[in-house]
Amino acid sequence: LAEEGLKKLEVIFEKPGYSTLLFIPLAHVFARFVEVLALIKGIPMGHTPDTKEAVGDMATFQPTLLLSVPRIWEKVYTAAELKQGKGLKRNLFRWAARVGISYSRALQTPEGPGAGLKAQHKLADKLVFSKLRALLGGRLEWTISGGAPLGERLGNFYQGIGLNMLEGYGLTETTAPTNVNLPRKARMGTVGPPLPGTEIKIADDGEILTRGIGVFEGYHNNPDATAEAIKDGWFHTGDVGSMDADGYLTITGRKKEIIVTAGGKNVAPAMLEDPLRSHPIISQVVVVGDQKPFVAAIITLDAETLPRWLETHDLPEMSVADAARNDTVREHIQMAIDRANRKVSRAESIREFRILDDDFTLDNNMLTPSMKVKRHVVHKEYANVIEEIYAGDPRTS
Repeated sequence: LAEEGLKKLEVIFEKPGYSTLLFIPLAHVFARFVEVLALIKGIPMGHTPDTKEAVGDMATFQPTLLLSVPRIWEKVYTAAELKQGKGLKRNLFRWAARVGISYSRALQTPEGPGAGLKAQHKLADKLVFSKLRALLGGRLEWTISGGAPLGERLGNFYQGIGLNMLEGYGLTETTAPTNVNLPRKARMGTVGPPLPGTEIKIADDGEILTRGIGVFEGYHNNPDATAEAIKDGWFHTGDVGSMDADGYLTITGRKKEIIVTAGGKNVAPAMLEDPLRSHPIISQVVVVGDQKPFVAAIITLDAETLPRWLETHDLPEMSVADAARNDTVREHIQMAIDRANRKVSRAESIREFRILDDDFTLDNNMLTPSMKVKRHVVHKEYANVIEEIYAGDPRTS
């Protein structure tokens, strides 16, 4: 399987001196896939188990290829923005980020970037992007994101600063990637076309189905689960998505995570959660509202970025719990929600939110090893918070 994948990804490993750094557990199927690729090509491989040390480890190891989950890319972006402080430097970073995103989007069009955008990008590279690449070790060329949707904006940002961002998709049941964006042909917001030996199709209800050499034969000693997952030779992934005419796959969410409001509106949580997590002090978001009259959100704050954010906004030091109740902090969270709501219809928009005193972590069993939120655990642990959100609405009585 790895050798077949290597046919499409050869350029990532071709140069002498290449190395790779993994930020996900070595037992994760995606990590194992890249481990085998690295062994085949004989390149050095590093691993860091602590995501809090992500930027420092990149600077020390100086990888040319980085495999990680979206949460790492979000934290790197946030750290880079907050490092600018306030005033001119922060405005310069935000301008450069907009230029980088526009430049990357233009690269994916037949016309390409125009002369004006090229000039802006060259200036942004000199003033901002070159420094950011140095922060990431100075040698990073290729980045692969998997385990959860990266988001079109974040993917374009990293491609815009001069990295080759490839987003992929796969599951344990498919022996890691079924799809991955191809070098020089990446389309941000998608997970690319199927790898050799893999077929993908979209069911009538939008579920992604796959079959091929990497798909498992069934669950161990569990024929009922196997029969439910594999029908007519196709593995039902449980993910929902769409595929364009060129076979590039876009993931919109998990089938089981789709919220159906009391009014019958289908809501894909990722459409709201992904843009909210790009805010510097937001760590995690869980959108709720299944069989409820409106959509709401449970939000946690990032204890690592909060102190610097408070400083840049001329606010005193405070704990996460105090920040959760601070009027200025809540106003900024509401503004972030308002921006996210513009991407969806009114029926899908977030009407209420609650900020928790604690974050979701591996230690409290709220996150998976690939940094995805365990929604069922959150719903159970914070059932009282969710109930309180809707308690005052007569439509829930």
